[in-house]
Amino acid sequence: MNKKIFFWSITVALAGFLFGFDTVVISGAEQDLQSMWSEYTLFGSNNNFHGYIVVGSALFGTIFGALFGGIPTNSIGRKQTLIWIGILYTVSALGSGLSNDPWMFGFFRFMGGLGVGASTIAAPAYISEIASAKNRGKLVATYQFNIVFGILVAFISNYLISSYIENSSWRLMIGIEALPAFIYTLMVFTVPKSPRWLLIKGRHEEAKQVIKLIDPNSNSDEVVSKILEKDMSKPKESVFQKKYKFIILLAFAIAFFNQFSGINAFLYYSKRIFVEAGLANQAALLGSIGIGIANLIFTLLGMYLIDRLGRKKLMVIGSIGYIVSLLFVSMAFFFSWSGIVVPISLFVFIGAHAIGQGAVIWVFISEIFPNHVRSYGQSIGTSTHWILAFIIPSSVPFLIAKIGAGAMFLVFAIMMMFQFLWVIYIMPETKGVSLEDLEKQLIKED
Repeated sequence: MNKKIFFWSITVALAGFLFGFDTVVISGAEQDLQSMWSEYTLFGSNNNFHGYIVVGSALFGTIFGALFGGIPTNSIGRKQTLIWIGILYTVSALGSGLSNDPWMFGFFRFMGGLGVGASTIAAPAYISEIASAKNRGKLVATYQFNIVFGILVAFISNYLISSYIENSSWRLMIGIEALPAFIYTLMVFTVPKSPRWLLIKGRHEEAKQVIKLIDPNSNSDEVVSKILEKDMSKPKESVFQKKYKFIILLAFAIAFFNQFSGINAFLYYSKRIFVEAGLANQAALLGSIGIGIANLIFTLLGMYLIDRLGRKKLMVIGSIGYIVSLLFVSMAFFFSWSGIVVPISLFVFIGAHAIGQGAVIWVFISEIFPNHVRSYGQSIGTSTHWILAFIIPSSVPFLIAKIGAGAMFLVFAIMMMFQFLWVIYIMPETKGVSLEDLEKQLIKED
């Protein structure tokens, strides 16, 4: 594998580290924040205020970041968008950590959410456009690896801060993200612009220079001609044309099922779910760290297998793991099973996610759309992901209070049965196929 491409991919994928850290760091602080701001209500309920404003504000930001992130990703480029994402993360961490008011806290968390949502478009798009077909899966999956690494670091950070700092530890939990965010922003300046984006903008000579930088032995004129042969012939097309309906449905479906697995609901409220299952407070935080470690290990396994077994087989394995683990968790809550049933089942659940949906989603969405509509097509898939990622986790306190954890996990299990059928009968395999050849396979011209 080209060392330059690997370094650039890892650098850009660090947006995923900030994504994982930013979205999960709230799990260690959310109960303290709810107690501190207990007088605030929304629709007559503090649970609603806590779920939708304090916790959900970042998720709400991701929706807008995903909906509109395709615009700067296409207009000013993948690299410049990633720089602005780093700035958003930095300001968000500092602002939310210093906030004394829940509305101001929610505003700065919303800013971080904008960065998260936009990063799910810009980072995978950039990596997919500089990577070869042979290594594209594992390189784009470095974004997911960094997400779970960020999640693990957030869990460890929360545990250490809560152990050694008593007063206002939530401020340091949230605000410490500013340091890696600032470092990431500086690092992005070192990567080149995407050659495929340069070609979209008609900057052919700049694109050739980047191609030669990627591979000095390549014939840049031939590479450019191959990319331009089909994809650049209709640069003014809309992603909503009829011929793109199938790939839009693919992007929508994988994002829809990703969130109806319950993954974000679990990650955001991991400590609360462990406490509901009978673990003590510190044991629940340690359980969260264990989940983060399992997530990291199985994500590495998914990265290793994604270009060997392919996207579809990993999704099949993940779907089966989801179904089994979620059914056991649901039954444990329904029948009040004590002991280690819930923790073990949730470890299986996180492994199934990491090797399946976690490894595949950002790779799959980034490679099924043609170059000139890629950022807008990704926006459809990622905005679906984040709209549901806002609705489902924000509803967890209400759902647990009204229908119970058992019923909630049963719904997730049933949805994963539908995912299994979708993977078997509809999802195409994209392993080892160039982006331009994928366009020919998935898009049927009128």
